[in-house]
Order: sequence, then structure tokens, then C-alpha cells
Amino acid sequence: LCTGKHTKRIPELQEGRKEYIADIRLGETTPTYDAETEPDATFPTEHITQALVEETLQQFLGKIDQVPPAFSAVKVDGKRAYDLARKGRDFELKAKPVEIYELELLAYDLPQIKVRVACSKGTYIRSLARDLGKALGSGGRLTDLQRTQVGDFRLEDCFQVSDIRAFLEEHAMTLEEAAIAQEQENE
Repeated sequence: LCTGKHTKRIPELQEGRKEYIADIRLGETTPTYDAETEPDATFPTEHITQALVEETLQQFLGKIDQVPPAFSAVKVDGKRAYDLARKGRDFELKAKPVEIYELELLAYDLPQIKVRVACSKGTYIRSLARDLGKALGSGGRLTDLQRTQVGDFRLEDCFQVSDIRAFLEEHAMTLEEAAIAQEQENE
């Protein structure tokens, strides 16, 4: 959370490396590549082993060209892709260079898998889920996503809203209390 003059640093902070924990359902696809829309196709998953998933993940490490989802904020001729997609318009998005620094399988319980992804700005984890499913010959969609790190800021180091509220209740002053404290300092 940035406040005051520190809000100017938000773009700088968003440039950093990102890390996510992603739940991916193999064997089906959706138009949005996630749980926002209903599945539009299903595929077999019997051929997928844990070893195959781990091996296939390696294909995505390093610099890759990734096509963003049609349901994304990418602009197409000045319009947001998600607006065009919701209207049923046909358009094609160009692949963009992104980098996957780390990609680790955390859990394997078909049709669900859980992966940890460390990546560059601009990486679409929904597209990664789609591309992984395609590479496995089964389709794939994102079912849950948690950002765990941006630059040096890690989720486990963050405050919960309830913690901030409790801190403010204990330490914050009302305007009246602040005015009295100011008067006392000036005496």
C-alpha cells in the first residue's frame, strides 16, 4: 500500500519480478483461460503423469513469446481486448516476450496441479495455464491464483488489513488530540 508522495513509486515497484502460486485444472479449457467462464472443451488426462508435467514445465523456462488471453486489458486498435471478446468480435493478439525465471510443480492431484511461477512483468499466468495444458495434450485453465511476491515485497512480510486497523486504533490520534498535542509542544 503506497500513500502520499510514495504513490509515485507504484510504477517502479510493479516493474519487479513477480511470483505466483497457481492452481491449474488440466483436461478442460474456457474462453477466459480461468474459472470466470464455463468450460468450452474437455480433453482426456489419463496419459498425464507427474513426471510428464515436471518435464513439460521445463519448456516454459527462460524467455518465451506468450499470446495474452483474449479477455485481457491489452489494446487492439485502441479498444480493450476484453471488450471486443465480450462482444464476440474476431481479433488476433500478438505474442509478447516475457521471461519465466522459475517454474516448480508444488502439487499433483489430477486433474488439478499447483505450480509456483517466478516471472517478468507482463506474464499472463492464465496464458501459461492454457499453454501448459496444450503442451500436455489436454487443455488447461487457471482455477486459483495468488501473487506471493513483487520485487522484494513478499506476501509473508505484508500486514493484514485487520493488523493495520488494530495498529491505527492503538496509535492514531483524532484531529482534536493532535491539536492538543501540537499546542503542548508549542508551549
